[in-house]
Parts: sequence; C-alpha cells; structure tokens
Amino acid sequence: MQEKVEMKSRWKKEGLYDPNAAKGSCGVGFLVDMYGRKSHDIVEKGIEIVENLTHRGACGCDPRTGDGAGIMVQIPDDFFRKVCSEANGISGEHGFDLPPIGQYGIGMFFLPQFPTDRHFCEGIIEEVIEEEGLTLLGWRNVPANSQVIGEFAQDLEPRIKQVFVKATSSAMSQDSMS
Repeated sequence: MQEKVEMKSRWKKEGLYDPNAAKGSCGVGFLVDMYGRKSHDIVEKGIEIVENLTHRGACGCDPRTGDGAGIMVQIPDDFFRKVCSEANGISGEHGFDLPPIGQYGIGMFFLPQFPTDRHFCEGIIEEVIEEEGLTLLGWRNVPANSQVIGEFAQDLEPRIKQVFVKATSSAMSQDSMS
C-alpha cells in the first residue's frame, strides 16, 4: 500500500490528466477523433476494443449470455433519415421526417417485453418529453438478432426502441439535446 501511495505522489498533473482524479476503469476503452471527423476506421477500432475486453464479459453458466457491451458513435444522420422515413415494418406505423442535423435528439430505451408494460413505460417517456419542452417526432424499433444471445438472455431480452425528439425552441443547442 505504501508503495502505491509513493508511486501516485510521483505522478504529475499534465494536460487533461490529474492524478487526484485517477481511479481504475477496468473494462472501459475510449477512442476519439480529436477533430470530430467521422470515419469507419474509428468504428473498426472501437469494435476491436470491445473484442479485447472479452475477459470483462461477466459470463455466467451460459457462455452466450454476458452483461452487454457496445460502442457509442456520432449520430449517423444519413442512416437515421432513411430508416425513420420508412414505416419500420409495423402495421399502422408511419415513417417520419427528421429536422436538420443538430436539431434533433435520440433516446435509446430498453423496454419490457410485455406490450402492456412497454406501452406504460412509453407513456411516461412521452410525458417527460413534453414536460421538457420537446416535440416527439417518432419511435423506432431497433432490429435485434435474438438467435446469437444465450437462452437466459432470450428469456429477459428487452425490446429496444429509439425515440426521436426535436427542440421546440430555437434557443436549444445541439449540446442541450445530448
């Protein structure tokens, strides 16, 4: 313990690093293009980070069931424009148009399997959207391949949906939408 204290006292504050804020984050990777450029290379490297963290997968007795992993990327505007304009394959569902990039936000929700419970949760989400002064543009069902997950995970698999919102005030910035 004394050795760790002495070692930490030798670390110096430099750039964004502050040794007083240092703590472990095992199982976390971070990759960024400092200029905000979009590139497939960044996505490939992000996937590589996730693959290299398999030892952190919290596997149980079913090796195909872990605690989840993923990557976060910039909003793929072209992709979302395409999929949101389509009816999403659901009877009675209509597509919707998105405002210009930076003027909409996306929420990702992991909802109950049972329709009654799911609709109840969606209602609460929609109430909060209205209370926050946002306009609901629409919901999107996120496609999932349940065949690749373990049996235990299939029993508990949530319905994954995205909600798209628009600021009702031009004063709201892209930063306030995230």
